[in-house]
Amino acid sequence: MSNYNFQVLRAGINTTFQDKGRNNLYHIGIPFSGAMDNRNYLIANYLAGNKKNTTVIEFAYQGPLLKFNGEKICLVITGDVTFNIIKKNLNVEKGNCYQSYYLTDGDQIDILSTNRSVYGYLAVSGGFNVELFWNSSSTNTKARIGANNGEKIKKDSLIEILKPQKIYPLKKLKYFNSKIEQIRIIKGTNYSYFSKDGKKNFLEKKFIVSKLTDRMGMRLEGPKIENIVDTNIRSEGLIKGVIQVPPDGNPIIMLSDHGTIGGYPKIGVVISADYDKLVQLQPGSKIKFKEVSLFEAENLYKIYSMETQNILNQIT
Repeated sequence: MSNYNFQVLRAGINTTFQDKGRNNLYHIGIPFSGAMDNRNYLIANYLAGNKKNTTVIEFAYQGPLLKFNGEKICLVITGDVTFNIIKKNLNVEKGNCYQSYYLTDGDQIDILSTNRSVYGYLAVSGGFNVELFWNSSSTNTKARIGANNGEKIKKDSLIEILKPQKIYPLKKLKYFNSKIEQIRIIKGTNYSYFSKDGKKNFLEKKFIVSKLTDRMGMRLEGPKIENIVDTNIRSEGLIKGVIQVPPDGNPIIMLSDHGTIGGYPKIGVVISADYDKLVQLQPGSKIKFKEVSLFEAENLYKIYSMETQNILNQIT
């Protein structure tokens, strides 16, 4: 057992270990998983002085309350998050996202809530001492794979921290999490299955993010999307961001822990450039879809990637 660790005093609602995910396992039914909001995941690691694929703690809505045991570490939280640092002498410091802090023995980090978003990220300099499953620590609780035996982080457990080789200087980034209401998509493989009115509803009307949303999928409520061919098809491969329409006409967007095959027709696919902002939409949020071409989607992803790298380059 490392003498650097977090004692979990409160686990939070949905707290797991995540990294960039696992590649090329769809053929055996394993999705990519990984951090839901890739940009905020990367920023957290860069501010903590870590490599790109270092394991972080991802939390949703209410985060954990953690007590640090060890000499000194550098800690960062990213997202739209309210948190406090409780010093050993019980002095409370209000924390700011995108700013690194030092914790010393006995200090606590209290992640109270995400605000106008769903997911936040906690990174420590050096990273966490966790097991890899198929070269990734990402936890998929549905499949029970990844770090922590594929389970959420629980109260009273100990989270081992790799002792940092050096104490990184404190850093700060000015970053704003912008909201998104218009989600850009490309046509799905079964787009022709839907009626003219169904397609019109899909592209012109607004939908509401339902409470039935997790790391596996996002269910939407709104105008029904009519299928005039077949509401059930032979199961086919799925990818992250694909939009299935079950018989009730309410679309489901496949997210990071999605099943790798499915038998509902696919009307569209959310473009990769919009995925980070999509997953941060809370239940009750309104969204509208906009069709773009594959060529546009590729260029938008290039722009997104360049913007992300430019943000990371600001962290020195």
